[in-house]
Formats: sequence, structure tokens, C-alpha cells
Amino acid sequence: MQRDGKYIYCIIDSNYDINLGPIGVGGRGDLVSTIGFDGLCMVVSDHPLSKFVVNPENMLAHQKVIEEVMKEFRSILPIRFGTIAATPDEIRNLLNRRYSEFMELLKQFENKVELNVRGTWKNMGMIYKEIDREHVELQKIRAEIDKLDEGDERNAKIGEAGKLVERALIEKKEEEAGLIVDAFRRSVFEYKHNKTSGDAMFINTAFLVNSGREVEFDNIMADLGTKYQDRSDFVYTAPLPIFNFIKLKIFPEKWEL
Repeated sequence: MQRDGKYIYCIIDSNYDINLGPIGVGGRGDLVSTIGFDGLCMVVSDHPLSKFVVNPENMLAHQKVIEEVMKEFRSILPIRFGTIAATPDEIRNLLNRRYSEFMELLKQFENKVELNVRGTWKNMGMIYKEIDREHVELQKIRAEIDKLDEGDERNAKIGEAGKLVERALIEKKEEEAGLIVDAFRRSVFEYKHNKTSGDAMFINTAFLVNSGREVEFDNIMADLGTKYQDRSDFVYTAPLPIFNFIKLKIFPEKWEL
């Protein structure tokens, strides 16, 4: 018979137990509740110790639980996806041992939320033309390619041109991402650039914002959308757990960061 442990979502400061209903990770309808020590709690649900499936459904369930907690609590510490404790006592012992540390982090991130902005260029042909105009060295290599017959030398020049374009594209992404960040700089505490995907995405950035300033952020985002409407598309994700700004990793076997 498989044994259940306690799947962990986040840490909160609460003097009372919560019950969020049967929304736990794993699709079994496990109740999400809390295990606490002296006002410091972990939000948990039952989950088999020996079988954890990494899939989009479970990842979404993990985030959804934390988002539900955010509706009631002003400060949370999200825990890495896939963390399971063997027993409730292990959780209480950890909370006891690192009580001051967790409480300090909760105070530090009180009323803070994460907002994410992704931007993509609408017309990559236009972007590549800009790169050609902006880089004299690239223009020179292209002229040399046009004069060469098919062969190793021409292929080498084409490869050289390709590398120049690749570097230039990275530089252009960094430049335009910087312009977007500058627009938000007075309204955010921190920001973190995440990896972009594909040639067209030039920004994928998380911003740490006071939960009372979302409207201000919304207005800036709307202005950017208007300013760059012919050039870029933006996707703006509403308040999220602060995954990008706190890396709280708990390993059940050692119960250490």
C-alpha cells in the first residue's frame, strides 16, 4: 500500500488553519490545508510519497493553489514545484528550526506581487532589415558574398554573416528590452529577465511590484502598447506568486535550502 506524504505549496504567517477545498496537486481531489508552528504555516495537501508526475496539469494546480492563498494573505513564500514532506512532524520541525528566517522573508515580501511582460516583434523581416542597415561589417560581408561563386569560401562567408546577424539580434533584443524596463523603473522594486523563445520574442521579464500599484503598471503597459503598436505585441500577466524573486528550495531528505 502506497504511503502519503504532504505536498507543499507555500509558507504563510497565520494563526489559524485554512481549508481551500479539494484542489490539491495530483488529481485525486485532496484537500488543501495548513500545518503550522507558532503562527508560521505551510500550505499542504496529501500526495503519494513514491509517485510524483511532472506534467502541465500538476504544475498548473501548484500555481492555482498559491494564487488562491494570495487572495487571503498579503505575504507568501512559494515553494518549488514537486516538494513533498514525509510527515507533518517534519514540516513542524523545519518551521521551528528556521522560524526567524521564514518570518523575515515574509516581512520582506509583504504586499509584493509579480507581474510578467512578454514582447514579440510583429515583422521579423523589418527587424533583419534594420540589422543590415545598422551594421557596416555585415553590409561588407554581404557584398563579398555576392561576388563569390558557389564554393567553400562563399559558404564560409555566409556562415560568418549568419553569426553576425545572430549576435546583432541578441543586442537588439537587449536594447529594446531595456527600453521597456526603463518605462517601469519608477513603479517596481526589482525586475528579472527570463529566457526568450524564438527570434521574435525580445523580452520576457518579471517585475516585483507593490500590490497597491497594479493600476499604475496597467497604465504604463497600455501606453507601451500604443507607442509600439505597429512594431510589437505584448502579453501582460496579472499578479502572480513571486516565483522569480525568491528561490526557496526545500529538500525533504535534508530539509535544507
